[in-house]
Amino acid sequence: MAVNSTKCEDCMYYEYDPEYGFYVCDMDLDEDETARFISGAFTECPYYRPGDEYTIVRKQM
Repeated sequence: MAVNSTKCEDCMYYEYDPEYGFYVCDMDLDEDETARFISGAFTECPYYRPGDEYTIVRKQM
């Protein structure tokens, strides 16, 4: 189910990568999806899942 969201910051797959030094999408995106994500043109993300800080912390444990 596609969800209209440009709020990657609220997504549970948006994680900080210390190796790169910035936030990345933790989903396995193909080449076209990655290009849209980097350019900021990712307006309809089929992988978006809202995550509050408690959901994200549980995932990291």
